[in-house]
Amino acid sequence: MKKRITIDGGAVVYVLEHPVRDRGDSEKVRAAKSKATSQAQQLRNQILSIRQLELLLACNFPTPGSGLVCCLSFDDAHLPKTRREAQRRFKYFLKKLRAERRAARLPEPRVIYSPEVLTSSSGRWHYHIVIDSTGDDLDMLRRCWIYGSDIDAMPLRVDEEKNHETQARYMSKELREAQEYDSRPGLHGWSCTRSCRKPEVDEQIVEDRKPLRAPRGATVLIHERRSTEFTESAILKYRLPASCFKPRARARRRRR
Repeated sequence: MKKRITIDGGAVVYVLEHPVRDRGDSEKVRAAKSKATSQAQQLRNQILSIRQLELLLACNFPTPGSGLVCCLSFDDAHLPKTRREAQRRFKYFLKKLRAERRAARLPEPRVIYSPEVLTSSSGRWHYHIVIDSTGDDLDMLRRCWIYGSDIDAMPLRVDEEKNHETQARYMSKELREAQEYDSRPGLHGWSCTRSCRKPEVDEQIVEDRKPLRAPRGATVLIHERRSTEFTESAILKYRLPASCFKPRARARRRRR
């Protein structure tokens, strides 16, 4: 028997497998399985920390164009002096955006965002955000972002060149590159609104003979197996096609 852990991020799914220890195993086999279990847990923790942003993006913006990728820059008159001041102004922007959405009878915005200044070439505070697309996003963003007129926006890409992983790496680059994060390990590099959907984790025990496969039509991104004399663990990562997330058209009623 083996434990199968599925981390479902909507468009992107990770599946981890490791053997389950049995009372009838010898000490040598149990030690090998215990090591495989520990390695699988470390890999799971790595996915949940490093890849969490990728899974969050895929969960909320699964298809090309379902999200709008924007960069909001502060102008000279509103340039914040500290990170806390930048966060306070960005939260006010989110408050105005929610009010605009309510007035237009639109759902609460789903926004994933990250501030950047330390690794910026200009040294100017700005925010990278991905927001759900409603059709009138750019005009609404310009009305709500009262701290400058410099707003770049483009539809989210989901292809082989640019996708949820590349967007996650870009939005978390300050977390990786800036020395401030080394001295302040509790500092978060990105965040999201409460309206964002969260990836789901499912654990189940399956038989050894049950194969680990991606569903039909999915693009396999990672499929690795680690084998020893007594055990075998595996990791599978795949991306589901956009057709899985397109709403189905309503069937026409037949006239009697």
